[in-house]
Amino acid sequence: MSRTLPGPTDRVVVVGAGLAGLSAALHLLGAGRSVTVVERDALPGGRAGSRTLGAYRIDTGPTVLTMPDLADEAFAAVGDSLRRRVDLIPLHPAYRACFADGSTLDVHTDADAMTAEVERFAGPAEAAGYRRLRAWLEKLYQTQMHRFIDANFDSPLDLLTPDLARLAALGGLGRLDARIGRFLSDERLRRVFSFQSLYAGVPPARALAAYAVIAYMDTVAGVYFPRGGMHALPRAMADAAADAGADLRFGRRVTRLERSGERVTAVVTDQERIPCDALVLTPDLPVTYRLLGHRPRRPLRLRHAPSAVVLHVGTDRTWPRLAHHTLSFGAAWRSTFDELTRTGQLMSDPSLLITRPTATDPGLAPPGRHLHYILAPCPNTDIGPSAAQWTDLGPRYRDTILRELQRRGLDGIASAVEEECLVTPADWHDQGHAAGTPFSAAHTFAQTGPFRPRNLVRGTENAVLAGCGTTPGVGVPTVLVSGKLAAARITGLPARAIARPRPDRAPVQETTP
Repeated sequence: MSRTLPGPTDRVVVVGAGLAGLSAALHLLGAGRSVTVVERDALPGGRAGSRTLGAYRIDTGPTVLTMPDLADEAFAAVGDSLRRRVDLIPLHPAYRACFADGSTLDVHTDADAMTAEVERFAGPAEAAGYRRLRAWLEKLYQTQMHRFIDANFDSPLDLLTPDLARLAALGGLGRLDARIGRFLSDERLRRVFSFQSLYAGVPPARALAAYAVIAYMDTVAGVYFPRGGMHALPRAMADAAADAGADLRFGRRVTRLERSGERVTAVVTDQERIPCDALVLTPDLPVTYRLLGHRPRRPLRLRHAPSAVVLHVGTDRTWPRLAHHTLSFGAAWRSTFDELTRTGQLMSDPSLLITRPTATDPGLAPPGRHLHYILAPCPNTDIGPSAAQWTDLGPRYRDTILRELQRRGLDGIASAVEEECLVTPADWHDQGHAAGTPFSAAHTFAQTGPFRPRNLVRGTENAVLAGCGTTPGVGVPTVLVSGKLAAARITGLPARAIARPRPDRAPVQETTP
């Protein structure tokens, strides 16, 4: 059994009402703890935030929701249900992939529908390869989920289990691109099942094949959209936590932690002092370590994932070729990853994610109007342009993106824009994200599993971390799991056994200094 926090843990303060913090709060409530959640913003969500853009309502963070059952576990911890709180819409297709040669592939999560689509796109041999790939992805997920993803690690020795041998036998310790190539020879198809490694911050040619588990989540388990936007998920989680007895305090910035020896005794915000027995910290790692006054020693400096430029545009038209999610691939591939992760250059032939949420929920825009979210991966500020440089570079790159979309068939997109919001690494930097990236530490081998920054911190015996910088890593499903793992460190209950109805408990009471 993994280590847990020593001493009393009745009163827990969770710093941050993002998905990780809200997941931790719900699991802690379900285990009978009194929970206070402190959030600097006026709304829950953290990276999964929301804002209005004129009459448009935009999500400021992730746009892809997979593995909703992981969110449902958090609701179930307090006897609630995700589907009671959120109207989840399955997306068909999950993605549309558009290639530089003009070909298009709809990515279906239904096996028969996808087999037929692959056969239409690339022939029967590739369709048979897809069937074998799908079976491999399912085995990979079953092998990894409960032992390597949904698990707390105390030591690298925790990896030495029969499941590691199974993972190795499946080829999970090889390279992603090569492993996908064993099933598919069509280079375009290989992109569809390997681009997800960019979420992990590693090119497919260098990523562990184990990270194909992300492709399982996207292309097998299904992609969903909450009516009202992705922000509907953290909003529902916050409501469920409040109904279960959590004390949610928004618009509070944590300024310091009070300590007695190796224990944090209170969280001090710009408005109050909140005593605690245990603490969950979910801000980005530099902020968390600054509050703790301690940065763990690592033999190598943390490497961060690429960042992204995001352009939100409200338009007076849309383009029929766009699905809810459209992957627009450039002709370049390996060189694109070199630019993003090695040379620090902007993509010379960009691959873009275009999300059109109004395809599924027209209510996010005024009648007859459309919302488009355009994500262009870019180097982080450690290896690419600095945050200061993005002040001038951002508007120019915005124009470059729109010209490229025009060239790829979105005729008149620049003139169609009525409202817009541009987000660059400078904005991520201003929000406290290290290296100007919202995707945190890259999932290199040396930053994966027990080698990733741990959710326990030496020198502070009653604090635990959650969020994308710690175990298990980046992405909505894994961030939700990180909250559950943090709760398990406090409750002493196995992570997969902490979902249960919550006894009534009073929230932590505020005291003044």
